[in-house]
Amino acid sequence: MPSCDRCILSVPKKLICFFGFIGKFGCVALVKTYLTIWFYSEGASPREVVERLRSLGFKPLRGYHDHVYDWGKRAKLEDILQLANSVHETLKGLKVLYKLETE
Repeated sequence: MPSCDRCILSVPKKLICFFGFIGKFGCVALVKTYLTIWFYSEGASPREVVERLRSLGFKPLRGYHDHVYDWGKRAKLEDILQLANSVHETLKGLKVLYKLETE
């Protein structure tokens, strides 16, 4: 059976979701949170920031976003807010700006 590249379900071709295909109980998309960092010359080094983010489970990327957190499951809003709080506490005092996007 074909499946959506962003879902964890394999379903009949007739059923299509926003990500590709949908099953009997709806699309089960694997959620990712993307993080973009803006550095300040008087702040922490990029290496220090990356190491701290890795300790939270983020992986560095090349491209539009700097890091990704792959939930590997469907994440609840409460889980996403908890991750955002962890990022905030981890980056506090490093003099960097950041933006989180969860899809």
